[in-house]
Amino acid sequence: MEEFGRIIVSETAMKSENPQDVIHSNISVINLMREEGVDDEFIHEDALTSYYLDYYYSQYTEGNFSQFVYNSGWNKELNELIEEGLALIGAEKHLELFLEQSKKVKLISNIKLGKFLKAKLEGVNPVRDSLNNDTFFELEENLAELNANFLKNHPDFEVLSVDEMFADLEEYVGHEIKRA
Repeated sequence: MEEFGRIIVSETAMKSENPQDVIHSNISVINLMREEGVDDEFIHEDALTSYYLDYYYSQYTEGNFSQFVYNSGWNKELNELIEEGLALIGAEKHLELFLEQSKKVKLISNIKLGKFLKAKLEGVNPVRDSLNNDTFFELEENLAELNANFLKNHPDFEVLSVDEMFADLEEYVGHEIKRA
């Protein structure tokens, strides 16, 4: 199998005023490909970059940095992808904050971090509290807009109707895809 060399989103998402719609359309395509058994190595690298940046963004906005650390299991590979992705989309302030927050995690002992990742996130949790940083919400850099613009301006970006999207993906995976 060769890489699906395009980043595709729906016409509806592209027409939307909300930058998150373009990102979510990309995510839907990735999720559908994964459901059809396509490994990440065959999914467009920059489509995945956008996917993981949105994961970071949604975890942070829902539960601050500690929730991202907790839910991601503080995965080295994921952290590198996010770091590279923030640089790639030009989110300099967010990258600076991510690196600053990563240093905090590195200062926690492996034992303490392990206990944090196994415990409950709610309730009294000094590690969680030490990892949270509301600066994220004050940054004058819109991560969703930067992410959506990164996709829209990508040379491999394509806008298709939902039917065309399914037809392309079905041709790629070699079988009909059941539509929900």
